[in-house]
Amino acid sequence: MTETSHSAAIRNYNLFGETAEVPDVVHCETIPERSELHNWELRPHRHARLHQVLLMRSGGGSARIEGKTVPLVPPVLVNMPRGFVHGFRFHRGTEGWVITVSADLMDEALRDREGLRVPLSVPCAVPLPPELETLARRILTEYHNRDFARAQILRSQAGALLGLAARAIHADQAPPDPHAGTPLLRRFEALVEQHFRQRLPVAGYADRLAVSPTHLNRVVRQATGRPASALIGERMLREARRMLIYTNLTAAEIGYELGFSDPAHFSRVFTRGIGIPPRAFRQRMEQGS
Repeated sequence: MTETSHSAAIRNYNLFGETAEVPDVVHCETIPERSELHNWELRPHRHARLHQVLLMRSGGGSARIEGKTVPLVPPVLVNMPRGFVHGFRFHRGTEGWVITVSADLMDEALRDREGLRVPLSVPCAVPLPPELETLARRILTEYHNRDFARAQILRSQAGALLGLAARAIHADQAPPDPHAGTPLLRRFEALVEQHFRQRLPVAGYADRLAVSPTHLNRVVRQATGRPASALIGERMLREARRMLIYTNLTAAEIGYELGFSDPAHFSRVFTRGIGIPPRAFRQRMEQGS
């Protein structure tokens, strides 16, 4: 984990090279692996492109989520979507797992019509189902081995993890309205999801939301620490990475799909955002799998 912001208020953390690419399917570690290094306390931070599921089987502690303290009494599952500010304070000797899934894999695994995105979009703590504890052990075992078909198995297990987590959240409570609290941000994110292939500028989104670009930027920056343009660009790059990983389209064809009239322009934007050209990114992913 590397710290990418030195803000005293909120830190942005990245796991396994989040700033560059997705070098592994998921990241899995036990709670003690990291918390012991920090005296069993992880200060408030957020993840820009990662979704985390924490599964606590024994011990206890508390989570600080968007300024609210949530007691953690095991066995408990903590669902933490990307972008939410959170921190943890664990009792010494707490046992469990933290499984982190990239936004790219989330986009690939979840189907819009199946309804999983709504419960998974809400940060919460719910009782931990026994089958999720069993699955976490299997993911950790698979994560640490290097056997043939490891990536495929981890992808399947991550999909099952997301499904079981969504089921547990749905069964425990009627999910809070994900549009509550920051309605403009949620409406903006929904519009980005609909129109990111059209390469609309911030002003185009602001016009559709009936606000000024300045106001939109202010709201987005307060909630995420980044300007609205960064979220628009990030969604396009997530889709580009997903298509490079999971399709056989050429880089030029992907550029056209994402609204670029010039493949060279797409390549420059991708390289600037990810750190390597599209073709090199695909080769690295193929070698890593």
